[in-house]
Amino acid sequence: MTYGKRSRQNKQFSFCLIGLLIATIVTATLNGCSSGGGVKDGAPVKPRDVSRVPDAKPKAEPHSKYGNNPSYVVNGKRYYVKNSAKGYVERGVASWYGTKFHGRRTSSGEPYDMYAMTAAHRSLPLPTYVEVTNLGNRRKVVVKVNDRGPFHSNRIIDLSYSAAKKLGITANGTGLVEVRAIDPRAKHAANSSENSTVGHASNRTSYELFLQVGAFLSRSNADRLRNQLVGVINTHNIKTGYSETDKLYRVRIGPIASVETADRLAQRITGMGIAEPQVIIN
Repeated sequence: MTYGKRSRQNKQFSFCLIGLLIATIVTATLNGCSSGGGVKDGAPVKPRDVSRVPDAKPKAEPHSKYGNNPSYVVNGKRYYVKNSAKGYVERGVASWYGTKFHGRRTSSGEPYDMYAMTAAHRSLPLPTYVEVTNLGNRRKVVVKVNDRGPFHSNRIIDLSYSAAKKLGITANGTGLVEVRAIDPRAKHAANSSENSTVGHASNRTSYELFLQVGAFLSRSNADRLRNQLVGVINTHNIKTGYSETDKLYRVRIGPIASVETADRLAQRITGMGIAEPQVIIN
């Protein structure tokens, strides 16, 4: 009787252990470039010359078996995956990942190669090919999005080491970029001007960084939020403006001198119980 009871307990323990292992594997797969333990990320000790690493070549591919669930949860937050990348274009902050994840499995199931021209994105289907432009120096690269991330607030794409190096953002760790989806089936797919009706950024190399804290139908609600911020944040210009495009009153802070300053401000704002602000580049 005692033996039978222990046997059942051992089986139950084994099932629990198997379930825990499966849950751990699934979580690690979804986390993509957000996971990696306590090891510090960075550039290789003896970096290769990546100047001649070719851009990714866009080609029509089916969605990968992994990483394309309609939604997923990382660190308690739910993210939603787009059905299509058609027409996608966005400006924001890019980051990059390197040695910490080199050789590890990406969310699509492919091994991460920091020397390949790839990237991680939270919502684009896997794979998607995108053109990334550094708004500060006008350098461009084409990368294959095959991973999920970045899960740091106010980052729109996580680039491989090679892609970030070619764009010139590895030294600072981040850069202001424009990300534009490429349709591999279009003629001259690498030329993204033929793949979107949204106009390209001009040849400017000077852009301003703002934090949008809220957008309201009511001017009084926008003013109320602005007054709340003025009492706490007095070192940056806080503006309330009306947008004819979407008929909203926007509350923005800026221009802000650096991504690091924007990160600190965003942290203070969320600490006030206000929803996480959004990075805006003008």
